[in-house]
Formats: sequence, structure tokens, C-alpha cells
Amino acid sequence: MSTAARTTNKMSGKVDEDLYVGVDVGSGSVRAALVDGRGRAIHTHTHTITIANPQQDYYEQDSEEIWQAVCVCVKAVTKEVEDKSKIRGIGFDATCSLVVVAPDFTPVSVSPSTGEDRFNIIMWMDHRASGEADFINSHPHKVLSFVGGKVSPEMQTPKLLWLKKHMTSTWVKAGHFFDLPDYLTFKATGSTSRSLCSLTCKWTYLSEQVGTGDESQSEGWDEEFFRLIGLEDLAEENWVRIGQEVRAPGERCGGLTHTAAHMMGLCTHTPVAASFIDAHAGCLALAAAGLTDGQVLTGRLGLICGTSTCHMALSPGPIEVPGVWGPYGGAVLPSTYLAEGGISASGALVDHIIRGHPCGGGGGGSDGNIYKRLEECLEEEARREKLSSPSLLTRHLHVYPDFHGNRSPLADSHMTGMVCGLNLDLSERSLALTYLATLQALAYGTRQIMAHMTRAGHALTSVLMCGGLCASDLYVQTHADALGMEVLTPQQQPSVLLGAAMLGAAASGRHASLEAAARAMGGPVRRWPPRPEVKAFHDKKYQVFLEMQQHQKRCREAMKAPLN
Repeated sequence: MSTAARTTNKMSGKVDEDLYVGVDVGSGSVRAALVDGRGRAIHTHTHTITIANPQQDYYEQDSEEIWQAVCVCVKAVTKEVEDKSKIRGIGFDATCSLVVVAPDFTPVSVSPSTGEDRFNIIMWMDHRASGEADFINSHPHKVLSFVGGKVSPEMQTPKLLWLKKHMTSTWVKAGHFFDLPDYLTFKATGSTSRSLCSLTCKWTYLSEQVGTGDESQSEGWDEEFFRLIGLEDLAEENWVRIGQEVRAPGERCGGLTHTAAHMMGLCTHTPVAASFIDAHAGCLALAAAGLTDGQVLTGRLGLICGTSTCHMALSPGPIEVPGVWGPYGGAVLPSTYLAEGGISASGALVDHIIRGHPCGGGGGGSDGNIYKRLEECLEEEARREKLSSPSLLTRHLHVYPDFHGNRSPLADSHMTGMVCGLNLDLSERSLALTYLATLQALAYGTRQIMAHMTRAGHALTSVLMCGGLCASDLYVQTHADALGMEVLTPQQQPSVLLGAAMLGAAASGRHASLEAAARAMGGPVRRWPPRPEVKAFHDKKYQVFLEMQQHQKRCREAMKAPLN
């Protein structure tokens, strides 16, 4: 089997009659899972997809390549199901990337470097629209209060404005602008409906639940805001290019078309759910993991740790947190509000640190054992120095992790990374120490986000983590230690795929609601208590983290003045 695709079979024997398919489109791969009614993954399949990086801060993808990979993955995980009618529903999640297609749904290029129509997706992590984000944020409007006070270049309104200003031909040719999760439901069903999740979290669509009193806002697009920022033509077209029909996540948005069903090897009309952004699928699965009878889903902070890390918390009422996106009404579950913090580069940062070192072997992607080797090296070094924990090895090595800007709580895309304590050592030991200091820095970033959320009024009762980085016990334990709080990891991994399957279960009609489906499929957790013997160490390093952050701001301010 090629390295571009892999399949796992996690169970054998009799399974529940009700089966669901979850599809997750991440930054570098498409994954699908066949999941039973208790949330257990029976088969999973992964297929890599192309990321084009034609110049700094530009990241592009091909929607047709992604759709083909989706169909390959779904067919692979369902091929052993003889009676395809047992597959009761399918749910999609994906990165919040912008897909541009013509009125006939053919791709329209977003690549000024190549002009290739193949690349018609501006990825979530593309920062070409940083200037447009700054422009939008310089025009105060009540809409911004629902995105933590500032839009990010990772959101869609800055990207749309960039296209209008810098690629006029693309802007004119475009018939539809989709968030990638909504593009997938369109390809599956033919419906151009949009998910409330994508629109409220990335497009400044306002749900009927947001705001109180003078700030109350009825559901819909805010025409005044779009005119203010220079996207008035979208309003004048009656929003046809960005969405006129909106559905709640998990609501049935249609059934598989004949073409889609044939490509996936499934039954025509199989129910398809309104989609999630990938992190939001993980949020639902984490919120439901390890729940006891009567326990609520709100107040549980979920960390979805992939290329970036998303910090997701549901609350029963709206809570505004400066620098944290939201509150988003109904973006995950009805009658709840979502707060979404984040670290723009986490898995991407770890890989960058490893790739940039002579002992890195090209990074984790090319050598999956590199993490194990580094963690074994740390254990050996701690024994050699007679330390009680490898954590203490980084006493004089500090990393500030905003190599790709700060999403939360500063909402400053211009922040950069810092390292304090470098020397001329190029051994594997030096890489191991920098790797550990990077994991610690990511945990301190989470600690700062949690502090801001707590001060604003969130009652965070537990922390749950999922995603590729959580394959490292060191990564998870470092977070428990640095946060001073027990961390839970679901035993029914992968959580993001499970969240997508929960959407399919809700759309199937076999459950009373999306929350009911989530509770039925949540599964057990593993517990990671913090180690008290390293608390003082992490408290000190966290203070260094905050000082490095402020020092960078002072340096930037000092260099603002013209140099000639």
C-alpha cells in the first residue's frame, strides 16, 4: 500500500446494526471512519492531500482532489458492509478553508502566482489577508464583538476582501464561496445550504441567539457591516454567493445524490448532515466523552490538537472574552454558546522545530519514530542529571511559540516566535531539549487562554484533549502539569472523526437530537492528573513565557519609528 493511503480495522465480529460514516478533512489528509452506534470506530482510512505553498503565507488546495480523496476513504471503510442500508447517515467536517467555484461549480483559481484553476481553496492557515484583517478591525462594528473583538486573517471576510482587491478576475468569475465543510455537503447532496457552524464562526453570520439588550441581533447577515468593509456587492446580490439557506449542525441537509453514492459505494439518499468545522466536531466528541449521568456538556474545555490547536468551551449563556472568538450561539449545539480560542501553529510548530535541526531527519512526517527517540533521550538525560522529572531539563531554555502569529488571547497575527537559551550544541540532546521546551510553551499558551476565559466568566470544570499531538504521552502530561489541572483523553479516538459520525447519527433520525447522539456515542476517558512535584517549576516558566511575550511587544514598539 502506498504511503498516501492507509486503512485500519479496529474491530472484528458482530457490530451494532446502526452504522455511521464520519469524514474529516484536515490540513494534510482526508480521513473517514465507519462508526457503530456506541461510538466505536470499526474501520478508518486516511489519504494524503496536496498543500501548495507558492510563497510565504500563501497556502492553497484543490477542491476536486479533496473530493476524490473523500470518496476513496468512504469506499474503503464501508467496503466490508454487505448491506449498505445499515449505514444510516454520514457527517462531514473540514478545515475552515475558503473554496471558490464558478456558477457551474467548476474551480476558480485563487493562486496569483500560478493562475492554475486547480488551486481554488485558500486554506485556513493562509495569512495573505493580514492587511485586510487589520483594515476590517480598524472599523469598529458590533459584529466584531462576536469574534473576540477582531477578525483573524484565518477567517473568511478578510480572504473575500483580499480576492476582491487583488484577484478581480476571480472575484468576478466566482459564483459561490463555500467554507470547505459546506462544499463537501454540496458535493454529496447538491444542496448549497450552509451550516450555522461555519457561517457564525468564520463568516460573521449572526445566529438568532447572539446578544442581549441593546446589542441583540436577529439572525442573518449584517448588511451594514458588509457595506462598511467594502463587500457591499455580496449584500446587493442577496447573499447568493455566500449562503441564503442555513441549517443547524446535524440537521439533515439532503441525501446522497446518485453520483456521490456511486463514487462512495453507498446507497442513494443516505442521509447527510449539515457539517462542522473540524475542531467543532472534536469539541462535540470531547464534550460528550466520559460523561456521567446528569453531567452537562458545558464548562468542559476541549483542546483539538493538530496543525493548530483549538480551545473550545460551551456555556449556557453568552460570555464575551477579548481575543477569544465568540460567543457563537448554536454553532455546536442549540441553546449553548461556543467560545473558541486557539494557537495558530502547534503540530506545525513541533514539526518546524524538528525539521530545522540537523538531527531532525526531515521532521516527524518523514520519520514517525523521531518523537519516541527524543522522549527516550529526555528520560536518559534526566537520569544522568539525577533529576526527578525530565520537565526540569529546560530550566534555562525557553520557547515563545507564536511562530505563526497569536490567535488567542492577543489576536495579533504579527507576533512571532522566540527562543532564549541557545548554544552551539547540535546534538540530538539539544533537539530533545528544544522539543520539550516547545511542548511546554504550547501548554503555557493554553494556560494563558484559560486564564482569560476564566476571568471573563467561564467556569471551566475539566480539560479534554484529542488530536495527533496527543499520541505523545509527554505532550498530554506536560499540559496537565503546566495547567495544574487533570486532563482527560478519550479512549475512543479519533475524536474529530467521531464528532463527524455523531452528525450522521443525528441526521439519520435514530436519535432525538445531536446532543442525544453525542451522549450515546461519547465513550470512556483516560485521566492524567497533574504532578505536584513540578508545579513550582511550571509556575516559574509560565512567568518567563509572559515576560517574553511582553518583551517582544516592547521590541516591536521600539522599532516602529522610521530608521532614516
